[in-house]
Amino acid sequence: MADLLGAANRIPGYDSANNNRTQQMTPSRAGDPQIQNVPDPTRVGRADARTDQQGSNDALQSEILRYDSNLQTFLEQLRQSPELTQAMAKTILLLRGLVVTPGLQAGVAREMAQLLEMLHLDEESFRNLFLEQVRGGNRFSGALFSLLRQAYGQLSSGHARQAILEFARRYCDFSSTGHIGNNMITLLKQMNDYLPQSWRGQLAEMTAQLESGLQSGTRGENLALLQQQIIPYLGRYVERTHDLGPLRALLNLLVLNIARYENGAEGPLLMSFRQMQGYSEMLAGLNKLDDAAIFKLLRENDFTRAADSSFTQGLARAAHQALQGVYGTEARESFAEIVRALLIHESVYLPLNHMLFPVEWNGKMMYSELWVDPDAEDGQPGSRDGDQKIQFLFKLDLESLGFLEITLAAKDGQVDLHIYGPDSVSGNSATISEDMETILARHQLSGKRIQVSKLETPLALTQVFPNLFEGKRGVNVKV
Repeated sequence: MADLLGAANRIPGYDSANNNRTQQMTPSRAGDPQIQNVPDPTRVGRADARTDQQGSNDALQSEILRYDSNLQTFLEQLRQSPELTQAMAKTILLLRGLVVTPGLQAGVAREMAQLLEMLHLDEESFRNLFLEQVRGGNRFSGALFSLLRQAYGQLSSGHARQAILEFARRYCDFSSTGHIGNNMITLLKQMNDYLPQSWRGQLAEMTAQLESGLQSGTRGENLALLQQQIIPYLGRYVERTHDLGPLRALLNLLVLNIARYENGAEGPLLMSFRQMQGYSEMLAGLNKLDDAAIFKLLRENDFTRAADSSFTQGLARAAHQALQGVYGTEARESFAEIVRALLIHESVYLPLNHMLFPVEWNGKMMYSELWVDPDAEDGQPGSRDGDQKIQFLFKLDLESLGFLEITLAAKDGQVDLHIYGPDSVSGNSATISEDMETILARHQLSGKRIQVSKLETPLALTQVFPNLFEGKRGVNVKV
């Protein structure tokens, strides 16, 4: 039978072509290491020769992806993806060349020039950009979520914890309403390209109606349009034509976005907020807030303000234009690398803050990527169990110097610093160590240990943040 569904995620090295080959029958020998799954009357075995026994680090040591852990798959994809700082460096250099290319459309050249101008930063503007990235990188920030985080850690009731998580989930979709709406419109317009001409007109009309409703914020009417008209209309087309191709995949994505759009409605969000206060004395004070105060608290915070960052919007516009082919094939491929890397970074939840800074400082370009774990545990000999520190990983690509990586751990005013760089850096280790001591002392910090070494291979996240494997601070969502 033809594989109409096109099932994905097949077992590597095991498909119908290999499985149907005639194999020579030989006696099974239990002691032969080449033979797997020898029949055993005491247990149920597999019909194939594959074993699912995988260690926690197998995904980083094998070409075969893990089937039981999104985190392991993510770490493997992250290892194989291009360095984000190097991709940014290549892209910005390309844009600087394109902006002065004769024959480029005036509007396109102006947009590119505006984006490049945003990269010219002084000390104050860099500080503002840094704070924007910090605030925009944490949706669950502010006094309310600090209280909820504290309550979650102290409450023993499973119902109370579940109520907090339910509110966080609804708030996540509520705060993403604009993004979800844009996703739905984009998906509908893409689906229109896969429909025959006779089906396009009605979908285009409903898409325009939805776009108007999203702008006016009529969530109830929009959901009725999506659930009672758009989805049934597309479902009838798939059923009649047996279209199991890209359109059905886009339809599945649309249904997922509709579910999130419905989950982020104001009524259920408010109800979940009110439910939390009944589980604990610590949360009882929340009942003093009226509905207007609650929504003001949820809508006006550091995260929502950071979303209006001119730099973030400029970079997003440039990426959109580039992926549409406006800047040419080479720019499209460069931006595709950046978008792919960013999507990989955001594909799972990690207890790390991630920031990106492409900056021109004193006439030189600097591309830096920063990972921060504010609640790392100190595993050094002699430390008490549960002692916490702040762990950093910097990745920098500096014009005229090269690629550097810096790990920094801070605890009780003491800093453990290790700098990895090219020969020009490692060859001046004594001078650099002395300068870093001076810089740390200027900020009332002491260098517990400062090392400067040659960078052989880029550091993996799991080298700098080993407790990612421990499973105590994350959730495995592939079971």
